Amino acid sequence: MDDLSNSTVIATSGMQAQAKRLRVVAENLANAQSVALTPGGDPYRRKEIVFKDVLDHATGVSKVVANDTIEDMSDFGREYRPGSPGADSTGYVLTPNVVPLIEVQDMREAQQTYQANLQVISTSRDLTNKTLDLLR
Repeated sequence: MDDLSNSTVIATSGMQAQAKRLRVVAENLANAQSVALTPGGDPYRRKEIVFKDVLDHATGVSKVVANDTIEDMSDFGREYRPGSPGADSTGYVLTPNVVPLIEVQDMREAQQTYQANLQVISTSRDLTNKTLDLLR
């Protein structure tokens, strides 16, 4: 495979990894206000994506993959909500460890990285077409 094809393979893997990251961010944002439905229960726990470098044996290039999703083990918040079914005896519920501002920043970074990889694919295609035009 030539370098332009390899760059397309690498950029495609980056786009796939960022798409998975966007799904995790969307899940975190969707559950940012979820609380436990039973006293003493845990609310939603924020998830993070783990990226890994993998050698593609077919092409011989190193690609990025969204290897795994892990839970963020930071502390939950606490809010006074005495009417909630998940409230303890003092009226407090545990709230998710999701910070919407961080999630929005992660979403923007994933979108920008996705766009950068898309631009690499577009540029590779353009260069390949120009090379073919020169050979005609």
